[in-house]
Amino acid sequence: MPADLAPTASADPWQRVSVVLVTHHSGSVIGQCLTPLAKAAKIIVVDNASDDDTIDIVTQAAPDCEVLRNQIGAGYGNGASQGLAEVKTEFALLANPDAVVSDAALVRLVEAADAYPDGGLFGPIVVDGNGAVELSHDVGLFDRRSYGGRDSELPPNGPCCAEFLSGAVTLLRMSAYANVGPFDPRLFLYYEDDDFCMRLRAAQTSLILVPDAVVSHIGGGSVRPSAHYYWEKYWHMAWSRLYIEEKYRGRAARRQIARANLLRFALKALGNGVTLRRAKAWRDVARLFGTAGYMIGVPASRTVAEARPPDTGAT
Repeated sequence: MPADLAPTASADPWQRVSVVLVTHHSGSVIGQCLTPLAKAAKIIVVDNASDDDTIDIVTQAAPDCEVLRNQIGAGYGNGASQGLAEVKTEFALLANPDAVVSDAALVRLVEAADAYPDGGLFGPIVVDGNGAVELSHDVGLFDRRSYGGRDSELPPNGPCCAEFLSGAVTLLRMSAYANVGPFDPRLFLYYEDDDFCMRLRAAQTSLILVPDAVVSHIGGGSVRPSAHYYWEKYWHMAWSRLYIEEKYRGRAARRQIARANLLRFALKALGNGVTLRRAKAWRDVARLFGTAGYMIGVPASRTVAEARPPDTGAT
């Protein structure tokens, strides 16, 4: 382990943590996010081409933070990797700009990291603006459908190992990050947290939910809502799902899902269009185009050099 990442259990928990935030038109929420983070050893904001007042708010709320500005949006995972490359502390706190992390939550996460040295990623319980618990841990992606809806599931009473932790807020042990490397650069948006969790688990690193750590999720403010945003969201959601399928299960599995999704999204778009449910029709057309885009080799973004996952030999 590098000397600058060595454990320092006696130190102030905040001074063992660097905060990494990825912003994109996040002016409506970033101030609330930054205020409780002031005691961190370092705050790193990676801005993906915001054209609102995000940067102005950041520099006012945290004048000592490091700001990395991308002229073209690099996506969440690539932005997080940029920020993580600047971290010199033992831990990094990855948080969405519409999350609020209290002092108590951060302390509980660091305490759990000290208690479970084999853990690489630690996640809190996430509550929305109404105090309702949002599902922030889950089984692995490929087993998730068999469990059905889990929105009403209660969190465990104590720390537990999970197969997936939501990327909304996580504490990352940097020595674990050094073992698995950055977020997959080919994933522009969505499923990058699934991929990262799968890679950590493959490296025999535990993911631990810490129920005593509770954070707030403001919601709806990470980006500026618009028709373009919803198109981008569902296009990338469909594209990234196929990428993950091919990366882990091979091309044959990806083709099977892609064909089914093409038919499903086309029928849903047609049905929602005929019944004048425009928002849903727009969503399904975006998903249809995202699926088709992946199949014909359209890259996820201008910042992604390769549209396909590495060839693993699967067919």
